[in-house]
Amino acid sequence: MVGVDQVLEKLSTVIDPDLKKDIVSMGMIKDLELNDNNLKFTLELTTPACPFNVEIEDDVRKAIGELKELKNFDMKVTAKVMEGRSLDADTGMATVKNIIGVASGKGGVGKSTVSLNLALALQQTGAKVGLLDADIYGPSIPLMLGMKSGHMEVEDNKLQPAKYNGLQVVSFGFFAEQSHQAAIYRGPIISGILKQFLVDTNWSDLDYLIVDLPPGTGDIPLTLAQTIPITGILVVTTPQDVASNVAVKAISMFEKLNVPIIGVVENMSHFICPSCNDKHYIFGDGGAQKISEQFKIPFLGEIPLNSGIMSGSDLGKPIMITSPDSPSALAFRTSAKNIAAQCSILAAKMQDEMKSAEAPEDTPKTN
Repeated sequence: MVGVDQVLEKLSTVIDPDLKKDIVSMGMIKDLELNDNNLKFTLELTTPACPFNVEIEDDVRKAIGELKELKNFDMKVTAKVMEGRSLDADTGMATVKNIIGVASGKGGVGKSTVSLNLALALQQTGAKVGLLDADIYGPSIPLMLGMKSGHMEVEDNKLQPAKYNGLQVVSFGFFAEQSHQAAIYRGPIISGILKQFLVDTNWSDLDYLIVDLPPGTGDIPLTLAQTIPITGILVVTTPQDVASNVAVKAISMFEKLNVPIIGVVENMSHFICPSCNDKHYIFGDGGAQKISEQFKIPFLGEIPLNSGIMSGSDLGKPIMITSPDSPSALAFRTSAKNIAAQCSILAAKMQDEMKSAEAPEDTPKTN
């Protein structure tokens, strides 16, 4: 007869490639039942967007397969996103497990397009996702989603996000009086608007909230970093040195504020020839890779140059919806999975630090 201890011993040989820990100690094995050599349990992944979910599942089946005495094996695979930020320290947004700020050093790198399509890519894995358009001066997300006539209601003194295929969306662009006017506000007012969008919004049980920040290192990025605990910052750049050199300033600012950097994504990385499938590096190459090596942060993906992305954004038809099998959509999907993996890594690190802080200190020796 196989015992529970034998099963757990076998399962503990399966290591999560991202977290570098075994799945038993991570608490990923749930509802284990073993009766008369019939085994059943649930494998709970750290995110539905885990890039290694198939690999982990295969490793589990292989490990259990070594227990020859088992008659039957039934495994259910689910996912529960880890909390990558201290919810105890942020009661105002306790329903949001991860907040990801998307930043760039300069405008024109396609940061909003990347934010939007990454949010959709994460949602398509089964995660619950919100998108906050925090570029108060130039909100573009409603246009890119074809929601120019969209609006947000107020219920019980809380803003209710607009919905796009289940994606929760908040933007200054939804306010009719601002749709054709320039937002002319000083820093403190802008900061106040962002705080309202964050804290006074009914974000409903989100796994990930993507915050599309305005370019640069001004009031809004500072407000986000200093107002609430966030999981980390994703930096978007393009291959050119002028873009990557400015992106470095954004990274330096967030590092000074002790905000984790999730990684860097290179947009407009290359052009894929439709007739020969060759890659052409029109704007040069290696910009994001250099940043990754310089700051020792993960390089999370490269998004190819594609006219469909631009036209889709102008027409309110994101490429993740209209062309989900295209090379660009695949690149967004790969980047999204890598981002989710980094959030899990940061969450595991935070949990370890909390456990260390709670552990009782050794009793000092007396002479």
